[in-house]
Amino acid sequence: MINVTIWNEFLHEKVHEEVTRVYPEGIHIALQKGLANEQFNIRTATLEEPEHGLTQEVLDQTDVLIWWGHMGHDRVEDAIVDRVHARVMQGMGLIVLHSAHFSKIFKKLMGTGCDLKWREANEKERIWVVNPGHRIAEGLPEYITLDHEEMYGEHFDIPAPDELVFLSWFQGGEVFRSGCTFYRGQGKIFYFRPGHETFPTYYNEHILKVIENGIHWAKPTVTAAPVRGNHQPLEQL
Repeated sequence: MINVTIWNEFLHEKVHEEVTRVYPEGIHIALQKGLANEQFNIRTATLEEPEHGLTQEVLDQTDVLIWWGHMGHDRVEDAIVDRVHARVMQGMGLIVLHSAHFSKIFKKLMGTGCDLKWREANEKERIWVVNPGHRIAEGLPEYITLDHEEMYGEHFDIPAPDELVFLSWFQGGEVFRSGCTFYRGQGKIFYFRPGHETFPTYYNEHILKVIENGIHWAKPTVTAAPVRGNHQPLEQL
């Protein structure tokens, strides 16, 4: 079993009727239901819970953390960000969705501003698989079409990804690096672009398949932790 924690700030769904209609129980619950299978043990956490639902105990029991945020980036406490960062460096996987590109944790891990172009025009997005041999692309068609999504466009202010899995084209002409992986410490990070709160993107079977694959890819690798600092020789000098 892979222990998965889905974190959602859970703010839009409480105040915006158009979002409530799409995700009446919250994006986190839609994802929890959509990803449910015998391989995952899934829990959820939200911004307004004590410690944002991300206590040290919860994080220590989490193999992969999924993060969705938008309105409440600045409300996430720095101490919690540091706690999540430490766990990623220790090997916890992190999947960052859509507008969480501006989350404190993603910017801390990237070391850049993580800004981009955007437009809300209900336009078509075509997500091309550009690395078909990657674990995250397993079982997917050559491309995924979303009839209505928010546009994100280049330039995306991130470090060059360690691996680029998906590239999006939008009806308005822009392209975007929409599926990027990074390695930090012993942890693995996957940024996946689609998921604007007013569209039913997280009910799409292919989008859920990408996230499911991402969980399998990002789960901790069983290996010895590196030892640093002054070190005695292994052989006689």
